[in-house]
Amino acid sequence: MAKEFDIIVYGASGFTGRLVAEYLGKIGHKSFAMAGRNEDKLAQVRDELGIDAPLVVADGDDEAALKRMAESTKTVITLVGPYQLYGDKLLKACIDTGTDYTDLCGEPAWMAKKIRESEDAAKASGARIVFSCGFDSIPSDCGVLHLENKVKEATGAPAERVKLFVRKMKGTFSGGTAASFKATMKAAFSDPQVLEDLKNPFSLCPGFQGPPQPDLQAVRYDEEEKTWLAPFIMATINTKNVHRTNFLTGHSYGEGLVYDEMVPTGDGEEGKAKAEAMAADKSMASDDGPKPGEGPSKEERENGFFELAVIARTPGGERFETVVKGDKDPGYGSTSKMISEAARCLNEDRPEGPGGIFTPAAALGEDLIKRLHANAGVTFD
Repeated sequence: MAKEFDIIVYGASGFTGRLVAEYLGKIGHKSFAMAGRNEDKLAQVRDELGIDAPLVVADGDDEAALKRMAESTKTVITLVGPYQLYGDKLLKACIDTGTDYTDLCGEPAWMAKKIRESEDAAKASGARIVFSCGFDSIPSDCGVLHLENKVKEATGAPAERVKLFVRKMKGTFSGGTAASFKATMKAAFSDPQVLEDLKNPFSLCPGFQGPPQPDLQAVRYDEEEKTWLAPFIMATINTKNVHRTNFLTGHSYGEGLVYDEMVPTGDGEEGKAKAEAMAADKSMASDDGPKPGEGPSKEERENGFFELAVIARTPGGERFETVVKGDKDPGYGSTSKMISEAARCLNEDRPEGPGGIFTPAAALGEDLIKRLHANAGVTFD
């Protein structure tokens, strides 16, 4: 049955939702609607953006309205998080109606729970559920895929030891990311399963347990790259998504994959001091950062950027590196383009495929990398 829309942007009157709607309007995407619970706010944002998009009203607690909304579109982009607080009913509506779905989820315990509870239903209905389509975790997930494809092309085998270094970054984490972090920490205190899912590197890979992984919270020295390393705030979710991609692709990176993400701070005592200072930073847990619905100015978004290096060394000593760069601040400017292109990739590049709960790299692969490279200012070299 023909759908009324290609894409519905749910939460379009929020900060990041507005950026997604603006991007789709700017690139001339013809068939998308702006959705949320308040028609007046949606209309105001649409008028401010100067775009021509229908409005769909659906409260996050109204299961019938969410089902009607899901039935009307090929793909839902949802920006309404924390997903563990507000995401259950919309996810269920998409699964029940066989509607494709993308979000910005960086909440591994909620994702693990939904995989356990709902993956069979998504496979049965044909819904393709793609979590983590923003800065967490597309650059990491697709960066490792890009690197592994190059390594296999050159050597005939995957690299089972891969590292990601955050070389440069300008831009703050989003208010939604901070809210998700706080909701997850609160849940972990009351639910032992949440704590277990957070601690287990393979919690998104049901039935599989790989080799021990590096401690993502420890300051340490990397002898191969000659630098001290500090923890990276997004590593807990990104590493789990990379392991899930490996799991979903039949362990195309090898069952012995060891993967971590850290921030290099340089050699010597100065590098060590920088790493220790970064490890002591608790700003994500503070109340001083952006709140959900808030974010940086357009100038701050335009001046932001990121550069990540995904590095592998083969048993024979060859060194491979994929550099992932983004031309906007990671949490808002680049994220809004990444999730938009992920939804478009589902519709246009991979319109057919089995249902299930996926990572961006497992669902969209090199097609997404090409699309981001061409359209979204996110490059893989």
